[in-house]
Amino acid sequence: MTQDITFYFDFASPYAYFAAQRIDALAAAHGRTVRWTPVLLAALRQATGSPLAPEVPLKWAYVQRDLERTARLHDIAYRQPPGFPRFLLEPGRAMLWIRQEHGDAIATAFARNCFSAYFGDGVDIGDVAVLQGIAAALGVDRAALAAGMVAPAIKQLLKQESEHALASGVFGVPFVLADGAAFWGFDRLPHLQAQLASH
Repeated sequence: MTQDITFYFDFASPYAYFAAQRIDALAAAHGRTVRWTPVLLAALRQATGSPLAPEVPLKWAYVQRDLERTARLHDIAYRQPPGFPRFLLEPGRAMLWIRQEHGDAIATAFARNCFSAYFGDGVDIGDVAVLQGIAAALGVDRAALAAGMVAPAIKQLLKQESEHALASGVFGVPFVLADGAAFWGFDRLPHLQAQLASH
């Protein structure tokens, strides 16, 4: 079986960042490819009624320690970005425009590089100029990106991706769908690996 797996993420999620560092290699080891799909965690939260971790002080204190511990355990570079946590629309819109204009491979590379810039280097990926720089390194025209990512159709597309995710049973990030099975959270990647190995 060589079906794609779908990886749902929000650029604002550090756990999605951790998953982004591993998901492609895990899939490739089983002859699969990954469909990277940006969604808005806030939209998922609104639909499910579940508060985000920063909204629960007791939980947020734990999560901040857990992020550092998880990064060390998996040897993943992690730096809490300035002003974190924050709501990020820009990189998701930019990625979807790049996918539309330049294809999946460049869009996925852009997403991966945005994650590394934000959580690895502490760079503000909510800044359009930063996104232009990341995209330009992949051969994307800066001016076209700036115009394209704010087009009404692209803004609507990001909302639609979140709606489609919800309709598929996605309620958080990172979230992976593979062979009809669902896996929520970076810590469920070993479960995903077992699923892929069994097919």
